[in-house]
Parts: sequence; structure tokens; C-alpha cells
Amino acid sequence: MYLIDTNVISEIRKDKRANRGVQFFWRTVTETGVGVYLPVQVMGELRAGVENLKNRGENRQAKQLEKWLAQICEQYGEHILGFDVECAQVWGKLMSPNNQHSIDKQIAAIALIYDLTVVTRNVNDFTGTGVRLENPFVLN
Repeated sequence: MYLIDTNVISEIRKDKRANRGVQFFWRTVTETGVGVYLPVQVMGELRAGVENLKNRGENRQAKQLEKWLAQICEQYGEHILGFDVECAQVWGKLMSPNNQHSIDKQIAAIALIYDLTVVTRNVNDFTGTGVRLENPFVLN
């Protein structure tokens, strides 16, 4: 089962223009029915993207992204995992030796609690956390 990072869910939005490895990964999980989850932090990062577009006056693009974000919320609903006290305890341990990439370490904590593989382009941001990683941007 997989925990999807922002860069992967954003890439698949490109449809046929998306990275071939990401397309292959997405097709595979869809065909096999393997569980795909999103951490709540991804929803926050996507919301920040909408708000950044609005603040720059790019309202048309912001509306398109907001519509897509609503679809993601509806589609994944119960597969959006929150950050609770147990996750916070693990996150605190992950932050202690190296406090960089705090959001990625929150995602790592969720993955560790739920025994999920993090799917991301930014594998280096998760180094030392102990999570299983998959980078679909690199074709095997």
C-alpha cells in the first residue's frame, strides 16, 4: 500500500503529459487495486498552491486547480490520512537528529504508523526516516 506525496499526485494531473514512470505506477496501482492513500499534508500543500495562484492574480488557473483539489478530496475521502498524537510522537523522534524537511517527516511518520510505502520524487528528503520509498519518476 502506498502513501502518495504531492509531486506524484500533481504529476498525474498532467494526464498524457505526465512522466511515463508516474503513468506506469498509477496504471499499475489502478489495475491491481493496491491501496493508495494521501497524507493530509498533501491536501495542505495543494491548498497552498491554489492560494498562491490567487495571490498572484492568476484566478483562472486557481479556479481550475481548486476544482481539481475538490475532486481529489471527494475521490480519496476516507483514504486521506490525518496526523494524530501517535504520528506526532514518531515525527518528534524523526526530527530530533535532523530537523530539515519537517512536512516530509510528518508524511514519513504517517507512513511508518500505517506501514505504507512513500511514493515521491524527493526520496532524499526521506533519508534516515526508515520508510520504504518508491520513486516512480525513475523507470526501472
